[in-house]
Amino acid sequence: MDKEGLPDLPVAQFLRLRRHIPPLYGVLAVNAAALAYTHRHVAPPYLTVAVAGLLVLACLQRIYAWTRPIDPAAITGDQARAIMRRTTVLGITMTLGFLIWALALDQYGTPAQQGHVMLFIAATLLGCIFCLTYLPTAAVAISMIAIGLFTLYCVQQGSEERLSIACSTGLITILILFVVRDCFASFVSLEESRSALIVGQRRAERLEADSARLARTDALTQLPNRRRFFEELEALLSGATTETRFSIGLLDLDGFKPVNDTHGHAQGDRLLAMIGDRLAAVCKAHEPGVSVARLGGDEFGFIIQAEIDEACDFMQGVCRVVQEPVPLDGMQIAVGASGGVAAYPLSGTDANKLFDRADFALYHAKRHQRGHCVKFSHLFEQIIRADQLVESALQTADLAQEIALVFQPIYDIQSKAAVCVEALARWTSPVAGPVPPETLVSAAEKLGILRVVTLALFDRAIAACAQLPAHLRVSFNLSAGDLANPETVDAILDAMTRSGQPGRRFIFEITETALISSFATAVREIERLRASGAKIALDDFGTGFSSFNSLQELPLDILKIDKTFTGRIEDPAGRRVIRGILSLAHSMSLKCVIEGLETEGQLEAARELGFRYGQGYCLARPAALAEIGARIA
Repeated sequence: MDKEGLPDLPVAQFLRLRRHIPPLYGVLAVNAAALAYTHRHVAPPYLTVAVAGLLVLACLQRIYAWTRPIDPAAITGDQARAIMRRTTVLGITMTLGFLIWALALDQYGTPAQQGHVMLFIAATLLGCIFCLTYLPTAAVAISMIAIGLFTLYCVQQGSEERLSIACSTGLITILILFVVRDCFASFVSLEESRSALIVGQRRAERLEADSARLARTDALTQLPNRRRFFEELEALLSGATTETRFSIGLLDLDGFKPVNDTHGHAQGDRLLAMIGDRLAAVCKAHEPGVSVARLGGDEFGFIIQAEIDEACDFMQGVCRVVQEPVPLDGMQIAVGASGGVAAYPLSGTDANKLFDRADFALYHAKRHQRGHCVKFSHLFEQIIRADQLVESALQTADLAQEIALVFQPIYDIQSKAAVCVEALARWTSPVAGPVPPETLVSAAEKLGILRVVTLALFDRAIAACAQLPAHLRVSFNLSAGDLANPETVDAILDAMTRSGQPGRRFIFEITETALISSFATAVREIERLRASGAKIALDDFGTGFSSFNSLQELPLDILKIDKTFTGRIEDPAGRRVIRGILSLAHSMSLKCVIEGLETEGQLEAARELGFRYGQGYCLARPAALAEIGARIA
C-alpha cells in the first residue's frame, strides 16, 4: 500500500493474475491429460503416465497455491514483486517441462497423433500469453523460449510442413505479444488514473469533512446552527450601545415527538427541513432585521432587531406559520409551536443571560400557553429569584420537619364511597414560605436531591397507609426524575417490603411528560412497580404528548383525565371529547378517573357520561390525614 492507502501497481497486477493463472493451469492440466491419453498405446508409460502425472500434479498444486484465500489489503508492493518474479521463473520452468515432454511424445504415433502434439504446443503457448497479460515479462520470456525451441526442433526434423507451422505460430505469437503490450499499457494507465482519482476524492472528502466541522450551517435545515447563532449574538452585544435595542426569540415545536414515533425519524427530519424552509422564508421577508438558526432538535432561535413587544408579535406570527399543515407522504401533518422572547438590555446584557431568560419564557409558554409566544417580564424575573430562593432554602432544609403530605380522596361517584386517597406534597419553608409541589420537585431535580425528597415523602405515604382502612389505596405521584433513576425505584420497593404493606395498597401516578426523556427506561421502571402488585395511573391525560401507540405500550391500569377537560364537560363539544377519552380508556381495559370536579353540575355531567370515579373540590378538598380519616370513616 502507498501512503494514501491505495494498492501499488504490482499489487494490482498480482490481484489480476490471481484471477487468470488458475484457469491457465487448469487448461494445461486438461490438455496434458488429453495428449497423454491419445498417446497411451504408442508412447512409453513413463511418458504417458509418470511424466504426464507429475506435470498434472504440478498444475493442480499451482492452482491450489493461487486460489488460497488472502487479505488483499495485507499484500505489499514488495511482496507482489517477489511473487511475480517467482511466477516468471516457475513459468519458464513449466514451459520447458511441458515443451520437452510434448516433443518427446512427438517421436511416437501416427501423423494425426503428431498433429495433436503440434496443436498442444501452439494452443498452450497462446493460452499462456493471454493469461499472462498482466505479467508481460513472463509472457515474452515464455514465448521466446517456446518458439525458439519449437523452431529448432522443426528445423532438426527437416520437415517443411512443421517448419511452416513453427513460423506461423511464431508470427501469431509476436502479433499477440503486441496486443498484450498494449493491453498492459492500458491497464497501467487505468490503474494510475484510478489511483489519482481516488487520491483526489479522498483529499476532497477530507477538505469537505474539515469544512463541515468548521461550518456554521445546520446540515438538515441549511439554517445557521447554534454556534453561528451565538457568534451573531455575541457580535451584536460587542457592538451594542446604550441606544441599542434588540430581542432574541426561541421557538420549540409542540407535538413533534408523536410525528417521529408514528411516522419515523426520516419523516420527522423531512418535517423539520420543511419547517426550516418556512422559517427562512419568513425571516427573508423581514431582512435584515431578523435572522433564524436551528439550535438543535426541534428548537429554533431568532435574533430580532426590535423592541420586545414587536418581537413578540413577530414570534406569534411565526407560531401561526409553523402551525399550518405540512404535506408529508400524501398526508397533512400539523404540529404546533410555542415561543419565548427576551429583550436587550431589559432582560440581560450578556448572551447567556438573554438566552436563559428567553428559554424561561418559552418554558412558561409550553406549560401554560402552548401555541403562543410569551415575553420575559419582570414577573418572570421575580419567579426566577423566587426559584433561586427555594433552591437555597432546600439546600439547608430540615426535610423531616418541613415537608408533609395532605390527602385528597378519589370517589366512586356512583356509590359516593371513597376508594383511594391521593398523597399531595406540601413544603413550608421557614425561608421561602409555602412552596408548590411542582416547584419543590423542580428545585430538588436541579440540586440533585430529588431521590431524597421523594423517599422522604413516600415514607410518610407508607405511614398514612397503615392508618387508613384496608380497602383504601394510597396514590403517590412520581416525577420524570424518579422514573429515570432505578435506585429511587429500588428504594421505594424496599420501603414497601419493610413496611409490611402489600403492593396492592398503592397506586403510582405518572404524567405524560415523565415519559418523554426516556420512554424505554420509564416503561421498565413502571413494570417493576407494577410487579409488586401496585397499580399505575397516567395523570393529567391530554396535556402531554403520548400517542395512541405509546399508550398501548405502557403497563397502565388507570387513566386520569386532566381538569382542563373537566372545565368543558357541560359544553357539547367538550363533552364529546371527554366521552371519546372515556371510550378509549374502556377499549384499553383501563379504569378512568375524571379530575377537577368543582361543581355539582360537573359531577352530575360526569355521572351521566358513565364515569365511575371522580376527584375534585366538590367531592373533597385536600386535607390532613386525621381530617380525611374522619371524613371517610
